[in-house]
Amino acid sequence: MATSTAAASKSGLYADPRPDWLALRKEEVIDPQRPIVDPHHHLWDRGGQRYLIEEITDDIASGHNIVATVYVEARSMYRAGGPEALRPVGEVEFANGAAAMSASGGYGTASICAGIVGHANLLLGEGARAVLEAEMAAGNGRFRGIRHSSPWDADPEVAGIYAMRPKGLLLDETFRKGFACLAPLGLSFDAWLYHPQIGELADLARIFPDTKIVLDHCGGPIGLGGYASRRQEIFTGWKASIQDIAKCPNVVVKLGGLAMRLLGYDFHERPVPPSSEDVAAAWRPYIETCIEAFGPARCMFESNFPPDKGQCSYQVIFNAFKRIAAPCSEAEKTALFSKTATEVYRLRLK
Repeated sequence: MATSTAAASKSGLYADPRPDWLALRKEEVIDPQRPIVDPHHHLWDRGGQRYLIEEITDDIASGHNIVATVYVEARSMYRAGGPEALRPVGEVEFANGAAAMSASGGYGTASICAGIVGHANLLLGEGARAVLEAEMAAGNGRFRGIRHSSPWDADPEVAGIYAMRPKGLLLDETFRKGFACLAPLGLSFDAWLYHPQIGELADLARIFPDTKIVLDHCGGPIGLGGYASRRQEIFTGWKASIQDIAKCPNVVVKLGGLAMRLLGYDFHERPVPPSSEDVAAAWRPYIETCIEAFGPARCMFESNFPPDKGQCSYQVIFNAFKRIAAPCSEAEKTALFSKTATEVYRLRLK
């Protein structure tokens, strides 16, 4: 039986998944027929951790009706050689390979990696366009946009693996020249940051109103380090930032990423994994705030697997989302679980 202490990931921002511990919690799936598009997951094989098509297939086979997924960059399978700027193209090739495997029908009915979000270094300025065009070609019709992560915080416990990232990246003039390459190519931008930086993203969104921006993980509310003892104060500031950026019509938000250690909950340290009721109670204030600010048509539930797998199973995480969405109308639920993601990432489903 698993011990009650979870292994910390190298990033420090999420706990390592432990299948034996997760197996201690099984639930009946709520509303099992509802179609779900999971718009945010990763695939990787590194540091002793393997999460490839077989692993995500096993997770999504746990009872929910997952019809498609979107792959989001994780610095996986970069090219080992060639020009530095083009090495991220290897990740798009890798994700497209997983999509081709899924399309064979040998890994279940869900369309894995139906959409692909890669990475291009926007600090290349106008030179980023050549990388984006190469990724479009590598994606074989599945490439939808990029993520250039920008988390920064002065607290080393919060910074984690992002400690070397520059402060104020989203405000950088050269970065914005690279960002300007996205809209003409019909590409979107996934934004991963910490909640004190939401204002910087709002400024970017207003400067580039024609670029679709996806705010990942509810805007990265922090509950670690120096933020840990100020949950209500932090929530109030985070909420104000969410309400402000929601005024930008080109921004949508992913509801999830809350099972990372970043939020400050200790689910991964408990002897038994949390129930969907436990998780829903903890996350409801954040998710309901986002839905109220953006509206269901600009919100989408995400798994953020495998990082969120450190605190709860795929079965539990989507049960929690369904509990939170229970008061919503049928049209609103459709938007939250599939329609928004399908439209934002322009997915061609079976």
